[in-house]
Amino acid sequence: MPVTKVTRNYQITIPAEIRKALGIKEGEYLTVELKGDAIVLRRARREWKTFRLGRKLTAEELERISEEALEEEMSWER
Repeated sequence: MPVTKVTRNYQITIPAEIRKALGIKEGEYLTVELKGDAIVLRRARREWKTFRLGRKLTAEELERISEEALEEEMSWER
């Protein structure tokens, strides 16, 4: 069983064999859950906002989309 160390900033490194087995890449988001005395990490399922190429957006549309993205990000941090 792989072992990892908690740093002084309370960070851990996911062992390479686990990352490879699950296909976890740098920059991905993981959810963290407490189950009894176990910490469970899972790949977060997120839908990213995208723009259709070639479509012109008004300033109002860009502002609305930005506000929605910020609200979604804030809800993820709670």
